[in-house]
Amino acid sequence: MGQEEKSGVPQWPRVSKFILSACAATVAEMVTFPLDLTKTRLQIQGEAALRQHGPGRGPQTAYRGMLGTALGIVREEGPLKLWQGATPAVYRHIVYSGVRMVAYEQLRDVLGRSEDDSFPLWKAAIGGMLAGAVGQFMASPTDLVKVQMQMEGRRRLEGKPPRVQGVYHAFLKIVSEGGIRGLWAGWVPNVQRAALVNLGDLTTYDTVKHFLLRNTSLQDTSLCHGLASTCSGLVAATMGTPADVIKTRIMNQPRDPNGRGILYKSSIDCLIQSVKGEGFISLYKGFLPTWMRMAPWSMTFWLSFEQIRKTMGISSF
Repeated sequence: MGQEEKSGVPQWPRVSKFILSACAATVAEMVTFPLDLTKTRLQIQGEAALRQHGPGRGPQTAYRGMLGTALGIVREEGPLKLWQGATPAVYRHIVYSGVRMVAYEQLRDVLGRSEDDSFPLWKAAIGGMLAGAVGQFMASPTDLVKVQMQMEGRRRLEGKPPRVQGVYHAFLKIVSEGGIRGLWAGWVPNVQRAALVNLGDLTTYDTVKHFLLRNTSLQDTSLCHGLASTCSGLVAATMGTPADVIKTRIMNQPRDPNGRGILYKSSIDCLIQSVKGEGFISLYKGFLPTWMRMAPWSMTFWLSFEQIRKTMGISSF
């Protein structure tokens, strides 16, 4: 719990917990990445039709639904394209998950527990949002590269020239067009999304897990971890999808020579345009693949994370 290890071994340095968090996140990311790609494609489709034909006059999108989108990618681009953008996604999670997990545990220690050793919900909420925001801000450049790489296959099918040819080229292109600040394009909705997702993920997992341990006969085992991670994945998807849609659209939009977005002035402008043009439901485009990705991602991550900590002699989260 961030204090002394069960085995009596002194607390590991923060860097060790960072590495273990990054390892667990890498496993979860590679297993569920095709669903993330599908989600991103779904979120962009309505936007493309709206730009070309205006509200209510767009043609039928190339894909419909999660399964149709995934099958379309496999049929038109090849099965390996389901992992297009996986490299920057792994880079992102090495930074993002490593930082957020270490930050949350530190905040949990600083904010303190109640007399019954429980962590009050309001403190868990603050800790989860702060940890997620800090982790995502630091990882935002890799997230930007991931989103742009995920859309390259779609651009080629539409007859458009490729924007990026790899992770290194994507970083160079972004810096050349918008400077170092360009690497943080879309960071505001990105951080907002991460705060909401971690309010759902970290807060829910920590709260549900310790509630089960205190109030049921369940032990600190994989069953308890699995139940808590199932709850955290659902809550995180529900809270984070609208901000995720806005983040994806802002990151994917073309930019002028000064690095400013051409389609949207800000996350608020993107929110207004999306709701006006496509309705409120547009904010939940890609919810099903988001949830279907977050559920196995959350379970894979938390089970791996807890097991790795146990194996390495570090106390349970």
